[in-house]
Amino acid sequence: MKPIRIAATALSLVAVSVLVAGSRSNAGASAVVIQSLESPAGPGAAESNLTVGPDGRVFLSWLEPAPDSAMAMRFASFDGTKWSAPQTIRSGREFFVNWADFPSLAVRANGRMAAHWLQRFGATSYAYDVRIAQSSDGGKTWGTAVQPHADRSATEKGFVTMWPEGEGFGAVWLDGRKADKAGKNPVQEMMLFATTLGASQAAPKETLLDGRTCDCCQTTAAMTANGPLIAYRDRTTNEIRDIYVTRRVRGAWTEPKALYADGWEINACPVNGPSVDAAGQRVALAWYTGAKDTPRVKLAFSSDAGATFSAPITIDEGNPAGRVAAVLLADGSALVSWIERTGGDTASVRVRRVREKEGVSPATTVAASSAARASGFPRMVRAGDQVYFAWTVPGRPSTVRLARANAQDIR
Repeated sequence: MKPIRIAATALSLVAVSVLVAGSRSNAGASAVVIQSLESPAGPGAAESNLTVGPDGRVFLSWLEPAPDSAMAMRFASFDGTKWSAPQTIRSGREFFVNWADFPSLAVRANGRMAAHWLQRFGATSYAYDVRIAQSSDGGKTWGTAVQPHADRSATEKGFVTMWPEGEGFGAVWLDGRKADKAGKNPVQEMMLFATTLGASQAAPKETLLDGRTCDCCQTTAAMTANGPLIAYRDRTTNEIRDIYVTRRVRGAWTEPKALYADGWEINACPVNGPSVDAAGQRVALAWYTGAKDTPRVKLAFSSDAGATFSAPITIDEGNPAGRVAAVLLADGSALVSWIERTGGDTASVRVRRVREKEGVSPATTVAASSAARASGFPRMVRAGDQVYFAWTVPGRPSTVRLARANAQDIR
């Protein structure tokens, strides 16, 4: 996972409202109003992420250049009308910056927040840890960062997903401690671990969930009525890399099982993780697969908190690059966003509504984009009736763009 460099020059973004007619499959469908939002992120920003607090505020986090060749992880919140002033969570030169492995926030009530990032250590190129810090005052101050993993070997750890749970936060990540060159049997394999962090910020106890996973696909998690559900890309001994699911039921994690038997055999990591959302017993899980040399974006629903899933529904328009995001709507349907290639590295961020029995709506184009790595992973969240999008526009400098739409208009 090679880091990227971000350059900085002056740039200002102006908020405008635009009418998007959608993609070619939209012919005859009612247009969806995509409202551009002013971005609080500075010049050179990238690696954006979105989350929603319990009060409905939308939180944007990102990385941007800081003085003296440092980087800064920053965030701002949106109350439906305007963004708060950006606040810095951490600034320094130790960040490990990667186009696919981005920092995140998790938000609880009463100003409780957790932030994660990747931090280099040691002399080797790919020695970096996960660091998680907590705030009890809405992000004004942050406590001492802890590592969720007990291992301290000079190896890769990342692709973290966090969620509010109990009095603290849950976290899951990919762990490369098997690849420790100083060990007796070093192998190039990643594992999946999870933990729970309490308010004390003490070093947590980790739990091994899977001993062999895909190397660099994002993890995803959602809290169901029965407890947390985690989805990720597995890696079998014969290099089948399908999406797997594990749930914590009555305090114990279930044996991971395939969401659906795509049978994607690939001797490399596709860098394309799944996305899950849940409300009560209802779950929507989207993913990308290249099985049988046919790229596809799919979605499956569950009505029993992820114990079983429906047959997958194809989402894309025939040439997807993946990079999916999924959100559930109040009526049990879901929105799925993804990147669709339109020629070479040219692409667009698209979204469509999915109903389990009726199928998919026409696709709507959120923004022109690129399938290049520098464009990163578009993010999508729902707050009430509004759905919010964030994506990176490559360039010198790169910029983080934002938009929103009424979820009910995406029919």
